[in-house]
Amino acid sequence: MSSLFRRKHYAENTDNGQLNRVLGTWDIVFFGIAAIIGAGSFSSLGEAIFRGGPGVIVLYLICGFACAFTALCYAEFASRIPTAGSAYTYAYASFGELIAWVIGWALIMEYSFGNIYVAFSWSDYFTSFMGRIGVHIPDYFTCSYTEAKKAVLNNSNNAELINAWKSAPIIGDLRIIVDIPALVINGLITWLCYQGIKESKNFNNFFVILKLFVILLVIAVGVAYVNTGNWFPTSSVTSEPSFMPNGFAGVMSAVSGVFFAYIGFDAISVLSEETKNPQKDLPKGMLISLGLCTVIYIILTLTLTGLVDYRKFDGIGDPLSFVFDKTNLNLPWMEFIVALIAIVAITTVLLVFQMGQPRIWMAMSRDGLLPKKFQQVHSKNKVPSFATIITGIVVGVPILFTDKTFILDFTSIGTIFAFVLVCGGVLMLPPKDKIKGRFHLPYINGRLIFPLIFIGGLVFFYFYQPEFFHNLTNISDPNEGEFRLAIIVFIIVNLILCGLAFVKNLSLIPLIGLSSCLYLLTGMSHENWFWFGLWFAIGLIIYFLYGYKNSKLNQTKNAASE
Repeated sequence: MSSLFRRKHYAENTDNGQLNRVLGTWDIVFFGIAAIIGAGSFSSLGEAIFRGGPGVIVLYLICGFACAFTALCYAEFASRIPTAGSAYTYAYASFGELIAWVIGWALIMEYSFGNIYVAFSWSDYFTSFMGRIGVHIPDYFTCSYTEAKKAVLNNSNNAELINAWKSAPIIGDLRIIVDIPALVINGLITWLCYQGIKESKNFNNFFVILKLFVILLVIAVGVAYVNTGNWFPTSSVTSEPSFMPNGFAGVMSAVSGVFFAYIGFDAISVLSEETKNPQKDLPKGMLISLGLCTVIYIILTLTLTGLVDYRKFDGIGDPLSFVFDKTNLNLPWMEFIVALIAIVAITTVLLVFQMGQPRIWMAMSRDGLLPKKFQQVHSKNKVPSFATIITGIVVGVPILFTDKTFILDFTSIGTIFAFVLVCGGVLMLPPKDKIKGRFHLPYINGRLIFPLIFIGGLVFFYFYQPEFFHNLTNISDPNEGEFRLAIIVFIIVNLILCGLAFVKNLSLIPLIGLSSCLYLLTGMSHENWFWFGLWFAIGLIIYFLYGYKNSKLNQTKNAASE
């Protein structure tokens, strides 16, 4: 059993220098902004607003808070382990091999599957833009088969999806419905990632500037049209004006869409081996990009919910251009600009995620958990060539048969789980000497502070929302039953953490990060948990059939015993 949790010890020269170290602090900031501000603001924001109403900004604050403390934990690991692999390598150093494999498997959900959603979002904006300039792409070539079928079965009001199903050519009993733009952009991004990190960096930095420009433009133009009455629509729960018209449970139901807007910040941690000074530049770049993006998200969400009634965002995949169309503000020039630059913005997210996954696989291959082919580095371009091609295939094939909603939930739960383990891993790290010029996570004894914060917070919310706590044990309620059960589990786990903090003098910052991420998991439905469990069951089968036996740590152990 102990062999399942054998840990890898990383030295300063753990990597073998195969990749080009060309990235500085502001390159990291730009990659961070590229990954964070993309599909989350240009696409999934629409669904999040529809579910949570204007009050969804509370969820952005919660997610930003959780990610800030998680980013500090990532920064601590990055300062200790300057090698590619992100949370995977961090888990290998703190929890051991089995948990490292689980994290690596979860990161496939984050990067590869996340890029499937981003490719769908890119397709939405590209199709919308082409329509505005008079080029119509048939509806059955702009969505997935599953998405169109679901729309018909659920009597959706989305005319494009219904038309895609009805007008699609049929071969035998099969309707030909394929998202062509999503497939094409995936292929192009895979090709760009294959060319090298320097080329990708220059492309990314230019496009990030355009992206920030259009978001600031939306805010600047939109402010003049804000109707503050839209911030307090009639509540579906109390029938009175409310900032949270669907209640707090409604806000929490948007957690997948909101959290998806943040998952990019950890993607830059896989660029350790291509950063000039990873112990200093990575932590600084990660925290700067996260702070900037959180402020932008909150202002942008307030602007959009002030411009258009939140109920109009149902099924809207291009919310930033939607608010300016003829049915809303009727500003066609703004609609055109936003649609055009949104295509650029989402392209940068595809780029960063598509760069992240091959480097995770390369790190796992170095450790023997995947075949050696995955660590193959192109002699000229200095990128993990085989892994990059496989990533393109892994993203491209599911585009043919899956849909956005499923991928969004699937990606978010895996990422939050990875964040939980990163924060927990920091709690298990031994103390280190302070070295000038490197990030060092401040130690604040959480022995008394963490229990005080958590229990004090419980008491505050008990008096603030007494009705919720009075009904907390009623988990059979069809609307809030799942959320209440999740909150009960959350409270129990945190009380255990309070006890451990008191006994072991645990560090406060990773404790808060861990607790915050655990709270985000309370917004996940039982369907999310089912598919999450199934995905990890498949991963464990692969590990025990291949990874456990071929692990370098296992081979070293066997060699030593001979």
